Formats: sequence, C-alpha cells, structure tokens
Amino acid sequence: MTIALRRTLTACMTFAVLTCAQTATAEEVLAARLGAVLGQERQALAIVPDNRLSALTAVPDSARRTATPTGGDAVMTDAYLSTMTAPKGNSEWECLADALYFEARGEGVQGIFAVGEVIMNRVDSAAYPNTVCGVVHQGSGKKFACQFSWTCDNNSDAIGNKTAFARVGKVAKLLMDGVPRRLTQGATHYHTKAVHPSWASRFPKTATIGAHYFYRQPTRSASN
Repeated sequence: MTIALRRTLTACMTFAVLTCAQTATAEEVLAARLGAVLGQERQALAIVPDNRLSALTAVPDSARRTATPTGGDAVMTDAYLSTMTAPKGNSEWECLADALYFEARGEGVQGIFAVGEVIMNRVDSAAYPNTVCGVVHQGSGKKFACQFSWTCDNNSDAIGNKTAFARVGKVAKLLMDGVPRRLTQGATHYHTKAVHPSWASRFPKTATIGAHYFYRQPTRSASN
C-alpha cells in the first residue's frame, strides 16, 4: 500500500468517526431538550386538580352525541343510547320510530334493533316498497292485509310514553344512519313467541331475540 493511499484511508476513517460522533452528539442534545420539555409538561400537569384534568381531556358532549361507532354492537346498549340527544327527523325516521314504538318498545335494546332490521331489510328488498313509510304502512286499512298489526287494529296511534318513544327514536336514527344490520341475518319477518303463523314453518328461522322469532323470506310472494 502506498503512503498516499494509506493517508487517504486514514483521513476517510477519521471523517467517518467524526461524523458518527457529531450525529451521536446531536441526538443526545435533542433527547436532552425533549426530556426537559416533557419534564416541564409533567410538572405543569401535576399541579392541575384531577377533576379539572378530566374535564379538559373529556370528549365534548356535542362530539359524543354525533359520533357513531362503526361497529353495530357498540351502539346496541342503553349506555350508548343515553349519550344521544332525543333525535328529530323526516317522515321516514318518524315512520320507523312509530313502528318500533308500537312493535317493540318493551324489548331490550337488541330486540328493538332487531325489529328495525326487519323493516330496513324490507326496504332493501324488491318484494316490498322501497321506503320506510311504504313498508310500515303496506296494506294498512285493509282487513288481513296490513303487515304490522298496530296499523290496522283500530286502536289509537297516539304516543303515550314519551320516554319510550325517545328511546326507540334513537334506535331509528342509528338504523337510518346505516348502523350494520347483523342481528337477524337478513330477516324480513318476525312474530312474537305467543303466536304461530302458518308461514313460519316454511320460512328459515334466522334468530330468536327477546319476545320475537325472526325469519328470512324464501320467496318473493310470501307475506306476513
């Protein structure tokens, strides 16, 4: 190895060592500065009362009320419904809320959602009207033709329990907003456990939730 080459290699090695040392020094300085900043932040937070800190970091009510979890299971609890304000909507929402009130207001949360799924599944089906109001009031006023008994039982349709209506109204809002429908596996029919309609033996049963059995319609011609 020539003297010139040896000097060149020595110079390169020296440059590399200096570069690494400078890099290490820069990282140490940055780490020290970051540590100092975080230390000051921790000291500042330490003097803030716990209740004040919780208030500062809590999700605002407005955001909590409008934020809908992507998973359907997360919203199917009374705890989640309690975070929502009583909604108001258009005629489609009102028809769905009315149906849930008269058909399922005494059910648990999943039972209300399940009945709502049936209505929304019918809206999506070519065998039924393509609107919520159309599905809910299909056959209303015609003997043995109404799809939901409360629409033709000659009883008053006045809302007597405002609290129950507010609860089912929240479920209706979530369903209208597109919460996943996974409880009833595409059911288009249901009946209470107290009755035994003739069609039930021909339809595939998909779920049992609360006081109802749920079924999927096998043909386009079948009806309640």
